[in-house]
Amino acid sequence: MNDDFSTCLLLNARMAARTLTRLADGKLRPYGITGAQFNILASLLVHADRSVTELATRLAMERSTLSRNLDLLEKKGLVSERVSARANFRACRLTEAGLALIEKLRPEWRQFQTELKASLDAPDFETSLTALRQLAQVQ
Repeated sequence: MNDDFSTCLLLNARMAARTLTRLADGKLRPYGITGAQFNILASLLVHADRSVTELATRLAMERSTLSRNLDLLEKKGLVSERVSARANFRACRLTEAGLALIEKLRPEWRQFQTELKASLDAPDFETSLTALRQLAQVQ
């Protein structure tokens, strides 16, 4: 049996993810954040005051990884923490500085998205995005 591992979805998805992460991290380095941290900030823009567990689920991120990144973003003054009245969960939201950074990065983010879309010639961007979203839902 001669398997063609070059068509492995896992291999290709991981290679694409690493490439996108490396490119995003390079673009965001001058702003002092990583691609993962940008995703967290962007998610907090829309989903403020969610528990860490809810946010981790939404981002498909390990809870401990999210907590570590939230701690770093808090130290940078981009995120503030709110402990619930019952003190059994942690929720975060963007600070004014965090919101300002997201707004400052929007043009850079749009340009990055345009560059990535242009690099996909077959299939088109929407087909690729739909396929990635479907794979993210596999249980």
